[in-house]
Amino acid sequence: MKLSDRVQDGIIILQPKGKIMGGPDASLLHTKLHECIENDQKKVIIDLGQVDWMNSTGLGILISSYTSLRNSGGELKLAQVTDKIQSLLIITKLVSVFDSFDSVEEAIKAFK
Repeated sequence: MKLSDRVQDGIIILQPKGKIMGGPDASLLHTKLHECIENDQKKVIIDLGQVDWMNSTGLGILISSYTSLRNSGGELKLAQVTDKIQSLLIITKLVSVFDSFDSVEEAIKAFK
């Protein structure tokens, strides 16, 4: 997995690419989210448009990130959730936990 990030309208947009399967790659995402919290950047969007697959470890990282942000007064939104990942969220009933949007722009508007 590769991870890039950018800031738009004061919102951190994280863009993982590849597979979120655990191990050192997945810890990149986890570490970056905790850096955001430490730097008081508490509005975060994870753009999943280029994520090919995610296993239970990847889902665990999303849940942990969501919880950490919420506990620190922040918010996490998902954008461009692929059909494969959407299926995982539905099967695990996490679809009702995360705010998901078709585009990053829609997710940004939801913060305002």
